[in-house]
Amino acid sequence: MKEELLFCPLGGSGEIGMNMNLFAYGKPREQKWIIVDIGVTFADDTVPGIDLIYPDPGFIVDKKDDLLGIVLTHAHEDHIGAIAHIWPKLNCKIYATPFTAVLIIEKFKEKKIDITPFINVVQLNSTLELSPFKIEFITLTHSILEPNGLRIQTPAGNILHTGDWKVDPNPLIGGDINEKRLREIGQDGVLAMICDSTNVFSEGKSGSEGDVRKSLMNIMSRLKKRIIVTSFASNVARMETIFHCAKQTGRNISLVGRSMHRIFKAARKCGYLKDIIDPIDPKEAKNLSREKIVYLCTGSQGEPLGAMMRIAKFTHPDVLIEKGDAVIFSSKIIPGNEKKLYKLHNQLVKEGLEVISEENEFVHVSGHPNREDLKEMYDWIKPNCIIPVHGEHRHMIEHINFAKEMQVPETVLVENGDIVKLYPGKKPEVYDRAPSGKLFVDGSISVDEDFKSIKERKNLSSNGFLDVTILINSEGSLHDRPILTFVGLPVLENDEFKFGLEEEIDKTVKTFSLNNKKQENNIIDTIRVVCKKYSKEKTGKKPITNVNLVKI
Repeated sequence: MKEELLFCPLGGSGEIGMNMNLFAYGKPREQKWIIVDIGVTFADDTVPGIDLIYPDPGFIVDKKDDLLGIVLTHAHEDHIGAIAHIWPKLNCKIYATPFTAVLIIEKFKEKKIDITPFINVVQLNSTLELSPFKIEFITLTHSILEPNGLRIQTPAGNILHTGDWKVDPNPLIGGDINEKRLREIGQDGVLAMICDSTNVFSEGKSGSEGDVRKSLMNIMSRLKKRIIVTSFASNVARMETIFHCAKQTGRNISLVGRSMHRIFKAARKCGYLKDIIDPIDPKEAKNLSREKIVYLCTGSQGEPLGAMMRIAKFTHPDVLIEKGDAVIFSSKIIPGNEKKLYKLHNQLVKEGLEVISEENEFVHVSGHPNREDLKEMYDWIKPNCIIPVHGEHRHMIEHINFAKEMQVPETVLVENGDIVKLYPGKKPEVYDRAPSGKLFVDGSISVDEDFKSIKERKNLSSNGFLDVTILINSEGSLHDRPILTFVGLPVLENDEFKFGLEEEIDKTVKTFSLNNKKQENNIIDTIRVVCKKYSKEKTGKKPITNVNLVKI
């Protein structure tokens, strides 16, 4: 049988977040596999109690004996955030450039796992041999240090997996996009390009960090009181910009938030952020006059536990805001976060602070390619086939249309679980399906989306909880009134609700023989139904109901 070259996304296709992609080469049942990226997404209010969601890795776990390793393009959470959850099921080598490797090691330290024997640090613009794959890391530009595209060479042809990228003519920190090498790769021939689709609807170019710096410099120069800047901690170029602006305006700078400190330390460890002023401790910053300090903090998306929210609510122990201060949201308002962010903005404005965001000033540029950036990449690479990833369905379909405009010969629209045969065949196509899905991190346990705890919590959040304890004496009759506890029910008069429910339970219990052990389950089930029915009549809610029979 002929060797095959396969591509299969398990996450990140049909959604933005939790990117996880598989590549395979070899004869059927003898194929060797690699994983490219292994990310998370963040849960919303529809899944109470859940913060992180990641792709179900079951398909590749079953093939772990043929897995050559995990190759990481860059250190954003939607590309590395699931690694500490999934890796223990795989026990394979991990390949990453220095900055990404430092953050990976920290992730595993939190899990009390020494990952250093498995981490292989790959230098920028170097090549990795994982036979039958030869993987070249190509420096791109993005909103984090060391973003890499991957040229995946195989006997059947070459693939370019872009990861996340943009064309930034002045990225400020880290290398420029390696246009020369990308052109050479295009000249050698590219069988398929797996490409970022996030900003495909956005015209023009995505903009430069250098331009943001000029704008922030102008803004911060005119502000006279305390300045709080909140941004994505992972954007080290933006972090360096705030340090630069602080120095130029004669201010000290203080970092606030665990992620901000973690990224700062990782960048310093890898040789970045050398020529900047030293940050001061927030406790020390409290002693400075308002016009002499800039705080750079986490929480730019209005996260409830983020530093910015705590500052706005006056619950942060070290950072105080006052009327006349300014808060700069130097980040994108991510779709879905508008409601909580506008609430935060309103709260700050009511306190007399000036709020500056992408809505009223130029304070942010995206890390993803707009249409003009995409055109440049297409001109350099000239792929035979384009497979859009890293987007919702609407992004990916538009990306297919864009590729056709750019006269790319073949396009393949995929969703999570699709197995694309890139070779052999007349053209690349989806020819099979792999099991795919999502796992929810529930406390410290990973469960699927239909797991009992998830369903119960959704039910609890909608309908509340009722607990009924019935005491039965030695003669087999009811001892005193039932003990009732309820949570989350819209009860205006507790005593009235309880009295009515006790009567209904009493009437029901009298129809059963309490000495008959065989009838115990029937009693419990019947009381549960009666309680739900009563609650529905009185409150409009059918709570999760637990019934206990206790013999005394």
